[in-house]
Amino acid sequence: MRLASFNVENLFARAKAMDTTVREVGEPALAAFERFNRIAGHSEYTPEDRAAMLDALVTLGVLVQTRDGRRLNPRQFDTAWALLRENRGDFLAAPADKEPHIVAAGRGDWTGWVELITEPVDEVGTRMTARVIKDVGADVICLVEAENRPALVRFNDELLGRQYEHAMLVDGNDPRGIDVGLLCTDVVDIDWVRSHVDVPDPAVPGKRLFSRDCPLYKLRLPGGQDLYLLLNHLKSQSFASGDPDPLRTRQSTEVRAIYDRLRAQGAQYVAVLGDFNKGPDRADPKRHPTLEALLGAGSPLVSCFDLDAFGELFDPKDADRERPGTFQSCTISNRLDYILLSPELAAKVTGGGVFRKGLWGSPANKTPPKLWSVYPEITAAKHAASDHAAVWVDLDLAGA
Repeated sequence: MRLASFNVENLFARAKAMDTTVREVGEPALAAFERFNRIAGHSEYTPEDRAAMLDALVTLGVLVQTRDGRRLNPRQFDTAWALLRENRGDFLAAPADKEPHIVAAGRGDWTGWVELITEPVDEVGTRMTARVIKDVGADVICLVEAENRPALVRFNDELLGRQYEHAMLVDGNDPRGIDVGLLCTDVVDIDWVRSHVDVPDPAVPGKRLFSRDCPLYKLRLPGGQDLYLLLNHLKSQSFASGDPDPLRTRQSTEVRAIYDRLRAQGAQYVAVLGDFNKGPDRADPKRHPTLEALLGAGSPLVSCFDLDAFGELFDPKDADRERPGTFQSCTISNRLDYILLSPELAAKVTGGGVFRKGLWGSPANKTPPKLWSVYPEITAAKHAASDHAAVWVDLDLAGA
């Protein structure tokens, strides 16, 4: 059977702030989005809270800062990053001739939030995403950054020709519509799934640990074996809300703890896969800052990249030795996507590789990549299937 992981960067629609050519353009809006919704949950709004939320609304384009210092509600959303939802009660008063001001005294006065504006993914890009998944041909594939289960089902039905019998996705902690899901063919049964969205962050009281989730799937394979999958999308590399490395370190430590508990309970075939959002150290590729619990010298998990059988590529022009990563330029520090295997499962790998035909490289690139070939339909960054490549391994479990 073939097992794969692919960050699809959404299937049909994506937040505008996450779909910019230069990442730094949207990061202030994403940070303001997180800041506003966090402060909006306070039971009582202090003057500092009110000032911070108004500033966040300006950053998000919900309000506009004019030259004379007045904030006006433009009621024009084509240049905004977000919308302010006021479902019950009043939060903001924005009279035409006065500066907008917050009228709610605290969370108890209103029900609402700031919601990021989404835009359709480029149609060619959506079709290229489907083409990558079809060409990889995995029996089981982890999809990172899928909007929700209905979108996953519709994508499977309408663009994959119902290639997969099972489409499963559990909503995680990220409100931006970037969850982790799973597609399985009819030769595999999903026995059960266990979410870890409520695992607390040991370093921040009252906060949940996982940025999205780390769902655990138990699959029943044709030969009667059980395969356990831990799907991941760890903390991003963005510094918009502070240094992300400590949180990612805590997340990877907890993923390892879940793996260790599974092994202690007798699970043999276990895979940890997805977008880990951190590559090896450029100077010393054997070091994996923030991922030591999973990839360090003391970890029992085996990385697909360390297997002799890994390296069979669909595209013979793919310069794997020069570009060993999976994200954008595919340098070693851009190796973000992984399939980690328990020792028993690693022993069953017969092949694997990185599939880059849907990857343009950096969104800022004006020309196609020179070190690998892409589908002829991809003539610009917006047509790419994703800025991640797909990673896959073949497993020979016959008679296991």
